[in-house]
Amino acid sequence: MTRTILITGASSGIGAAVVEEYVRAGHRVAALARRTDRLEELKTKLAGGPGEVLPIACDVLKDDDLNKAVEKIHTQWGPVDTVFANAGFGVVGPAAGLKIEDYERQFATNVYGVLRTLNATLFDLRETRGRFAVTGSVAGFISLPGGAAYSMSKFAIRAFCDALYFELKLTGIAVTHIAPGFVVSEIHKVDNLGAFHPHAKHHIPAWICVPTHKAAREIFRAIEGRKRERIVTGHGKILTWVYRHFPWAFRFIVGALALKARPSVQR
Repeated sequence: MTRTILITGASSGIGAAVVEEYVRAGHRVAALARRTDRLEELKTKLAGGPGEVLPIACDVLKDDDLNKAVEKIHTQWGPVDTVFANAGFGVVGPAAGLKIEDYERQFATNVYGVLRTLNATLFDLRETRGRFAVTGSVAGFISLPGGAAYSMSKFAIRAFCDALYFELKLTGIAVTHIAPGFVVSEIHKVDNLGAFHPHAKHHIPAWICVPTHKAAREIFRAIEGRKRERIVTGHGKILTWVYRHFPWAFRFIVGALALKARPSVQR
């Protein structure tokens, strides 16, 4: 059965790859993002497939953008059945070195952008008894030095999904919290101001990063299976397991590594 899917942050990385999964499964996908040139490229790439892509320019910080996107989907296809709130980016740096504005900017996209997406689509999801999935992160379980702002936003998303799961269960809406580890994406190319730098280098070793299409396939199965939560990537599963069962050991190792990485004081 062909369904109508809405995916934010669909111009690259996990978002674009999950669009591909749904189109290849024969569904109609509204791909939302700010970079419309990327969305058009994705539409061209998937043209002729069993499904269909509708590119829509949208900033999840703007209620008007999201409401207009939903109206456009209604005109084209009807109510939305599945929503994947994937738009996000990462603010990095020592906690004390960040400004309040950095934290506000992080939460505006990663948390309030999800809330705005839910508000714009909840009426449809109640009608279709659909699915609402959110991209969290392994950083929503484990907070590391230099990642306080990002982890704070993803801890908040995990708490939100936990509460929302029970609140919407009786309405027939499935809520799925997706928590990826290191996946090949362009998140490292977006700076703390949200600006995209195409030539920025990734500091995470390539061997630990899971291919985007592999992660997208697992995410697709979790959303379609109406799972409550899915930690994506093997290393993500291992890290969260160790942290849950041996938190003292985890903290000792991270503390030792942080001490080793601390620059020496020049006198």
